[in-house]
Amino acid sequence: MTQVFADEALVPVTVIEAGPCVVTQVKTQEKEGYAAVQIAYGDIKPKRVTKPLKGHFDKAKAKPARYLREYRLDEGESLPEVGTKLSCDIFQAGDVASITAVSKGKGFQGVVKRHGFAGGPGGHGSHFHRAPGSIGMAATPSRVFKGTRMPGQMGDAQVTIKNSEIVKIDPENNMMLIKGAIPGGKGALLVIKATGKTVKPINILEVRGEKPVAEEEKVEETKKEPEKK
Repeated sequence: MTQVFADEALVPVTVIEAGPCVVTQVKTQEKEGYAAVQIAYGDIKPKRVTKPLKGHFDKAKAKPARYLREYRLDEGESLPEVGTKLSCDIFQAGDVASITAVSKGKGFQGVVKRHGFAGGPGGHGSHFHRAPGSIGMAATPSRVFKGTRMPGQMGDAQVTIKNSEIVKIDPENNMMLIKGAIPGGKGALLVIKATGKTVKPINILEVRGEKPVAEEEKVEETKKEPEKK
């Protein structure tokens, strides 16, 4: 993550690498029963690709890739041709998207970290600090209700962040700036889907103190001459 300077406030953003992706298969309503497009992303050594997948990539006249993902299309949406390269320029600054990824795994955690329980008193005599406490009744119903918040595995689950704003697009470097934090650690695979919503683009002034990247009017600073006495 980093931050960009805008007209009104400092905006936290996450820098991600988006593409280029190659269309390796197009599914139609007549043949497969639904309309979808399959795209490939990520470099991989050819020797690590199985023969069936190698034949699949050769048929699409594309280089072997590490990831294959399929996206369903709505009715009436145009189908791209096999071999078409997709880059981050299919999005625009101001677009709103949903981002899906596998969150960071945090292992087995207690109720204080996992669910935000307050815990007990901190004094030595309480003997109740970070324990979950009672989890059910005795005679009736003589069981623990489903969904009771208890210790367990935390993280390492698919998470979707909705209404994430795209702040900036850099097609030359295949980079995107997303407002706020997104799930997953470094190197995680993200699935970005446009929601069709748009917001007013943020007028970026600086990124990490570099030169201005937004097209804005430059105001020349005039030096005041010392007054003559």
